[in-house]
Formats: sequence, structure tokens, C-alpha cells
Amino acid sequence: MKRSLVEQETVILYNQAEQMAEVYSHDPRLLKKLAQLAEKYPEQIRQKEEHSYTVPKCCVLIREPYSEARRIAARERAKTGGYKPPKRNKDSKTE
Repeated sequence: MKRSLVEQETVILYNQAEQMAEVYSHDPRLLKKLAQLAEKYPEQIRQKEEHSYTVPKCCVLIREPYSEARRIAARERAKTGGYKPPKRNKDSKTE
């Protein structure tokens, strides 16, 4: 069953006593990424249930947003370096 964008929520739970965090999600892109990481790092990232994974807390990051000046500088560096973004198919935003 395909869920609406509102229903594709993600919940991250962790506490100060444990080194692992639990990620519960219905976001298909995040679930795909978690599955790939679990395959690559099975000793650190584990699938608990269909929509639930445990990950090291160090994988959970909250950072400050980029300033507009930083975005412009990064864009210019990419243009100067000849970076071309990957082609996306038209259905990639509807997942």
C-alpha cells in the first residue's frame, strides 16, 4: 500500500544510556538507504522489523542549515570543477 507523503514519517529514538538509536520509518528512500547500509555494515546497522533499524547514535546528526553565501560558494566550486549532478528520472520525487 502506497502511503501519502504525510504518512511517510520517520521516528528516531535514543537515550543517553545506550550507544544505539532506533530508526522507525515509512519513507521508502530512507528504508532503502538503511537496507544498503545494513548490508554493508551488518555489525553496526541491523534491521529489527520491517520498518525499524538500529544504528549507532553517531550516525544521527543535526546540523545548522547552510547559509545562502555557503550555498553560492559551493555552487561556484562545483561549476568551476566541472561537476554535473546525476540525472534523475521524473518519478523519483513521487516515492
